[in-house]
Amino acid sequence: MPELRKDPVLERWVIISTERGKRPTDFPTITRRRESHNCPFCPGNESLTPPEVLVIRDDGSEPNSPGWRLRVISNKYPALRIEGELRREGEGIFDKMSGIGAHEVIIETPEHQKDLVDLPLERITDVIWAYRERTLDLRNDFRFKYVMLFKNQGQAAGASLEHAHSQLIATPVVPKRVHEKLVGARKYFDYKERCLFCDIISQETKWETRVVCQTEHFVALEPFASRFPFETWVLPLKHDNSFTNITRNQMKDLARMLKIILSKLRQALSDPPYNYSLHTDTLAGAAKDHYHWHLEIIPKLTQVAGFEWGTGFYINPVSPEEAAAYLRKTQVSLEVIKKK
Repeated sequence: MPELRKDPVLERWVIISTERGKRPTDFPTITRRRESHNCPFCPGNESLTPPEVLVIRDDGSEPNSPGWRLRVISNKYPALRIEGELRREGEGIFDKMSGIGAHEVIIETPEHQKDLVDLPLERITDVIWAYRERTLDLRNDFRFKYVMLFKNQGQAAGASLEHAHSQLIATPVVPKRVHEKLVGARKYFDYKERCLFCDIISQETKWETRVVCQTEHFVALEPFASRFPFETWVLPLKHDNSFTNITRNQMKDLARMLKIILSKLRQALSDPPYNYSLHTDTLAGAAKDHYHWHLEIIPKLTQVAGFEWGTGFYINPVSPEEAAAYLRKTQVSLEVIKKK
């Protein structure tokens, strides 16, 4: 029988529609194109992109030339532009401001045929390091209130280029969804004087029914009110409001966790397109006690349609308990799991 479940953070209801229950093999397999012709993210095509703002090179090669293993550039077609003055004004009852922000691309590897999950742990750690370094740098710009880091893997998930990359956008306001999460976490803290996310971690690791796996510093779980099939959250076991506080050892462990989870999703769901987004405190760091940064990974298996848009309800045809059990039993290579 279907269930309505309430998200404890956003107080949003989700329909877990067990009567529409789907097995992982019921979801369509999406064929991916791997054409590298004239890819602007491939080595040798650096002139096709804006200049790099952060790079890792092993061979002392010249800037904006081949020889890199990770490269961060400004987006050639940015959603927001870093140049200009932040101006706010009204237009009758409406408000608007200049489109100031930052939009950058993290090119995760020079190898066109490899995805993030294919990289060795050291290279995935480099990507996480770049996330932190760029966020710390953009935090110095007084115009910015928030930095959202995200990845669109595959055309169906919104990626316009197949070459492995992720993005960040710095915004002059705190995004609505982020604000709602901060408010929900604050309400819980004001009532119980405890972090909501820490309580979720404590309960889920004790019950284990929705836990996929756990490493030294992180836990991966299927949220109780999952919006989408196989939606997976990765949370630090120890309370921390801001991703920018991550240590080098935690980066290595997060790289290991990412490789495990992405390998399980690839194996269980025939390499699905997916999105992930990193949810952290505002750049001002105002939620030290009550917020808990985390990564949300959402395979692109279902479509958001009229009912969802009209009501704000999500319909999930796979219960989080079933998804967690299936991912737990999905085996990945020992080379993935072992520490390096």
